[in-house]
Amino acid sequence: MTTVTTVPHVDLNRYLGRWYEVARLPLKWEDPKATDITANYSLNERGTVRVDNRCFDEDGKASQSIGEASVQNDANSQLKVTFLPEFIRWLPFTSGDYWIIKLDSDYQHALVGTPDNKNLWLLSRSAHIEDNVKAEYLLEAQRQGFDLDQLIVPRHTGREVTDAQIEADKHN
Repeated sequence: MTTVTTVPHVDLNRYLGRWYEVARLPLKWEDPKATDITANYSLNERGTVRVDNRCFDEDGKASQSIGEASVQNDANSQLKVTFLPEFIRWLPFTSGDYWIIKLDSDYQHALVGTPDNKNLWLLSRSAHIEDNVKAEYLLEAQRQGFDLDQLIVPRHTGREVTDAQIEADKHN
């Protein structure tokens, strides 16, 4: 297995904000047919990162998952993230790795993976990414040992999950 390496430094304040999921490896808890997938990162009062993932599921229903990430190294490039309810987040082994392995200097594109080469996300500040940029980031993933045979490229239709949609779908 190839050793996964992270970028030398991440300015966390520049990394915060909205990202669009451009590609990923399959995850057992994420709908492979989900569309319009976004992640919004913001700082909590505790200095951790609030993770707000949103998408539309296969049936078009708005979905949201709230998590929390904490920095694990001085470079801010290795984080642990959990989506468990707050009251049990203290339990050991309930968080996953979130390693930033490629990031452009303008903080417009990011490649995030796990050190076991099982999870991978290509993120962009816009819903669509240039083919050459996508190829460059996926080449780096392969160089670091990620198998891209099952890569999922979610559709982006221009819709965004709103707070109102999440509330409405909770009651339907």
